Amino acid sequence: MTAYVIGDVEITNPEGYEEYRPHVPATVEKYGGKYLVRGGAAEPVEGSWAPQRLVVLEFASMERVKEWYNSPEYTAIRGIRIGNSNSNVIFVDGI
Repeated sequence: MTAYVIGDVEITNPEGYEEYRPHVPATVEKYGGKYLVRGGAAEPVEGSWAPQRLVVLEFASMERVKEWYNSPEYTAIRGIRIGNSNSNVIFVDGI
């Protein structure tokens, strides 16, 4: 079953975040993932959620999501994102 990573990222240190950004796509691709949303304009229509930078990744399964997230490649750079942004990230099964 397809699974997704949904992230809402508020970049707090743009210069530091730039150290992270160029390295992520190769890690996503290596684990069979692909970007569906990567930034871009978000238009809230209900509720109070106002995402800063919305990212949606698609993987073949929840197992692949977790393999990517916990992989040596992503683990090596994940701290850069965490240190230079405020992020909310969830994993969700598709249908």
